[in-house]
Amino acid sequence: MQAQGGQLRFPPLALDLTYLITAHSAAEPLARTLDEHLMLGKVMQTLYDNAVLRAPYLEGSLAMSGEELRITSENMDTDQLVRLWQFGDLPYKLSLVYRVGPILLESNRVKPGPRVVERRITLRDIGEGEPR
Repeated sequence: MQAQGGQLRFPPLALDLTYLITAHSAAEPLARTLDEHLMLGKVMQTLYDNAVLRAPYLEGSLAMSGEELRITSENMDTDQLVRLWQFGDLPYKLSLVYRVGPILLESNRVKPGPRVVERRITLRDIGEGEPR
């Protein structure tokens, strides 16, 4: 808990966000598959080369927190990916899954906490012959 003005703020909620990335090409049907594979390859290359994001690439509260975000590829089996595509009547398309985090969401919960106004420290000398 963080102390602020006589109050203790609860710790932030740490989240990892999962993204499904799918390429859509407007190319001719014969070239579409190759085009989409090239796009996904470029996405993989870019995310691999920038696997850790820090300021100045972060904005707002992400930049102010001083934290860094890690981008990692998630391995999902085909059944899991097909289940994600179970919406509408769209056919399954080749997709990538990436995880980004930790994202820290500040808590609004606070509780009163007494402010420390005095500190007492007592030191004793332990003699050489006494057990510790």
